[in-house]
Amino acid sequence: MKRLIILLLTVLWAFAVATAQDAGPETPEDIDARTEAISKTLRCVVCQNQSIYDSNAPLAEDMRNLVRKRVEAGDTNDEAREYLRERYGDYVLMSPPLQMNTLLLWTGPVFLVFIGLIWFILRLRAGQATPQRQGLSEAEKARVAEALQDTPSAK
Repeated sequence: MKRLIILLLTVLWAFAVATAQDAGPETPEDIDARTEAISKTLRCVVCQNQSIYDSNAPLAEDMRNLVRKRVEAGDTNDEAREYLRERYGDYVLMSPPLQMNTLLLWTGPVFLVFIGLIWFILRLRAGQATPQRQGLSEAEKARVAEALQDTPSAK
């Protein structure tokens, strides 16, 4: 039984080492796919609401070329994004990181929905709290009839 476990662990170790080794240079298709994936996560600083992949601005083209150079240099996707973030700031990331200076950005929408929900509930309760009007009492009916008789149009 011990020999079987040792054999199994040896095979698993050999498999892990084989998969961890570099599979060789990336093909141009792999580089294009990684460049596209990274470019979709970076914001064009000219267009402001488009990724550099979707933008036609000259600066976006330059940023795509820079991403491609970083990928060809062997950077991982995160390293390439970090490279551009260091040069352009957190704004260049389509999903800004959760930090103290972006806390309002992340919690603001939830806070506004919560405030709106409280306002809506309070409005519903206020509508239910108003008493329904009852008909006129007998004394009120008598006063209205007397007032109508005293008017000049009734005579």
